[in-house]
Amino acid sequence: MTDSAHTRLQLIVFALVSASFTNIYITQPVLPVLQHEFGADMVVVSFSVSAVILGIALANLPFGALADKVAIRPIIATGGLAVAAGGLVCALTTNLWLFIGIRFVQGVFIPSLTTCLVAYLARTLPAERLNVVMGSYVAATVLGGLGGRLLGGWIHPPLHWRWAFVSASVLTLAATAAGLRGLPRQAKAVAGRPTATTGFAAFIRRADLWRIYLCGAGSFSIFSTIFNYLPFRLAGPPFGLATEVTTMLYLVYVVGLFMGPAAGRISNRLGSGPTLIAGAVVLAVSLMLILVPWLGAVIAGLVGLCMGFFTVHAAAVGSLNRRLAGGQGKANALYVLFYYLGGWLGISAFGLIYASGGWPALIGGCLLIAIIPLAAGVGELRHRPAAVGQV
Repeated sequence: MTDSAHTRLQLIVFALVSASFTNIYITQPVLPVLQHEFGADMVVVSFSVSAVILGIALANLPFGALADKVAIRPIIATGGLAVAAGGLVCALTTNLWLFIGIRFVQGVFIPSLTTCLVAYLARTLPAERLNVVMGSYVAATVLGGLGGRLLGGWIHPPLHWRWAFVSASVLTLAATAAGLRGLPRQAKAVAGRPTATTGFAAFIRRADLWRIYLCGAGSFSIFSTIFNYLPFRLAGPPFGLATEVTTMLYLVYVVGLFMGPAAGRISNRLGSGPTLIAGAVVLAVSLMLILVPWLGAVIAGLVGLCMGFFTVHAAAVGSLNRRLAGGQGKANALYVLFYYLGGWLGISAFGLIYASGGWPALIGGCLLIAIIPLAAGVGELRHRPAAVGQV
């Protein structure tokens, strides 16, 4: 592959992944607006985010298996059209439960543009090229998540939140077209790269991997919960912030662009155990700052929350892959499954906690969940990765 072709591939990957992630969090900054417009409960309108996350979690493993059997182009074409069409339906419907159902369908097809793309890249690129392209992938997940929040929060005031879905659908269709045109029609396995035959059951039976899977689930549960219910907190007293102002706070998400690689380097130097413990402590301190009824403390807490979360996430993924000699695709697919299930459970359960006990109860629950990555870090200190030959 020439340098120009490699650059073009990076751009295609960036476009597909960022467009996909734009669709996930598009309603998050306008949840109070949806609550008023649909006349629904806070927990119910939050399903417009958690339904997407649940769809991703449930579809990730099937699409991962499909990617090993079907060429990438038909998968991307189907997924891109389904996600874009779902966005257009969301822009038109006035039925909240249909809206939530279509959001779930969007989540089901998002892995066709993300998980399947990763499998395709891992199967076709040499290691040195793969590492560079995956850098574009990680950056796209961060910027796509941020872009969706900004799109939903900034388009609403001058126009309407429904136009954010139209914009996201257009972006998804454009990225899908670029992928269909720019990706090679036939993927050929890289010479010399082993093909893993280890099944999912082998990874599920490993206690050391459960620790990592639960760590990812717990940390994403905290992260998703805080950012999902933040608009409700800031719209009420003592803040009373407008949607546009609350949306600007999501800019702290760009911390992930720097903390992911930095956490990887820290983990390489200190080990995954100390890194996970440090990330968990930062999460806990940040949650206590977010509890303070002062905007400056909330902003500082959100920055710390991003630092702690991306530190834990990067260290957990690094520890997972250091423990594997094969079957990386299946093991990482299981991590993604737990990761998104954690986000879905966090948004769903903590919505009820917030509705009944208020913001202090929500923060208290998140502090309890922070024990999970802390315990995982302690476990990593006691049980360092076994020999690379273990599968």
